Amino acid sequence: MKKLVLAAALTAAASTAFAGNLTAPVLEAPVVVEEAAAGSSGGVLIPLLLLVIVAAAISQ
Repeated sequence: MKKLVLAAALTAAASTAFAGNLTAPVLEAPVVVEEAAAGSSGGVLIPLLLLVIVAAAISQ
């Protein structure tokens, strides 16, 4: 009788603990870093436009 109770207790304990998981693993997307295009006219456009506006205002 003791063996039957022990077997039932071990069976109950073994069935409640399992190492699996029912959800799918979450994979993170790789991080992609884009480099800015190194153009010579990238930061020159606004100062040139400002210079043209100031020159037009002075000439009038």
